[in-house]
Amino acid sequence: MLGKLARQHDPHVLVGFDHADDAGVYQIAPEQALVQTVDFFTPIVDDPYTFGQIAATNALSDVYAMGGKPLTSLALVCFPDKADLEILERILAGGLSKMIEAGCTVVGGHSIRDEETKFGYSVTGIIHPKKVLTNAGATPGDTLLLTKALGTGVISTAIKKGKAQPAWIDAAVRSMTTLNKKAAEVITSHVGTDAVVRPAERSSAAIQRFAVHAMTDVTGFGLIGHAREMVLASEVSISISAGSIPLLEGALDCVRAGHVPGGLKNNRDFAECLVEYEDGVPDDIRALLFDPQTAGGLLISVAADDAVRLTQALTAAGVPVAAIGEVSAHRKPLIHVKV
Repeated sequence: MLGKLARQHDPHVLVGFDHADDAGVYQIAPEQALVQTVDFFTPIVDDPYTFGQIAATNALSDVYAMGGKPLTSLALVCFPDKADLEILERILAGGLSKMIEAGCTVVGGHSIRDEETKFGYSVTGIIHPKKVLTNAGATPGDTLLLTKALGTGVISTAIKKGKAQPAWIDAAVRSMTTLNKKAAEVITSHVGTDAVVRPAERSSAAIQRFAVHAMTDVTGFGLIGHAREMVLASEVSISISAGSIPLLEGALDCVRAGHVPGGLKNNRDFAECLVEYEDGVPDDIRALLFDPQTAGGLLISVAADDAVRLTQALTAAGVPVAAIGEVSAHRKPLIHVKV
């Protein structure tokens, strides 16, 4: 659909929507650029305060995925006329708590009447123009790291059906309310200013402690959907080890019980044509590869020589991380899933 729209050409736009990246990046000074994103959605948990926290965590994630630092945000609210305003107050309070944790100032917002509650934020961050991390730099030989377990989509569906066990809910909520701030700080604090902005300008000699070549967050399109964007933007192929993918407690139970969101089915219909499975990859794991995540983790493409040290640094910062695959030269299938 976007391909049908007239293209704008602005040399200050460092990252637009050409490669389906996480946020837009606009250079405003030689050493300063803005990172801009927006996200809002309907409640996926019953508690209003927790919903606000999840919505804020999710909206902030795209800025972290680009390597940016969130600065300001605007709240976006859709709320029914007849609903209790105390519910909205709790949603706003939950969101604010995460914005405070992120050091991101809420400077305003906009609300409209709607039949269904929706909430989220537009977030503006800042970044050095040469420290931008996009999804368009994955390099053959890289290791793929993932910082959060999968399963929030299927567990949220079970919650809506009243079928989720308390332990599953707790695990999903912890994941969805954990900012990607620490992970991004570990990575970006060691990226030098020779890191590059545009895919065509990427240099293998970038001076950085950890040679992180590409990064994205895993959200609504699921792991495969966002890996697909990285593969296409970087013109590479990847291999994913199904047995290495971290899963939230209860995720497999939800799939086996049929608590599958429509988004998972849509993601699978759209992206599975690029995937080849090794014999022995279980059907339930295949499904979870497409599970739409809310406030999911970071998918990081890092030079293999640095993968262990980056894993150690993330672990030391309290960030769970798993090595889930490798990047290879462009070939078919673009995404290979092995046991």
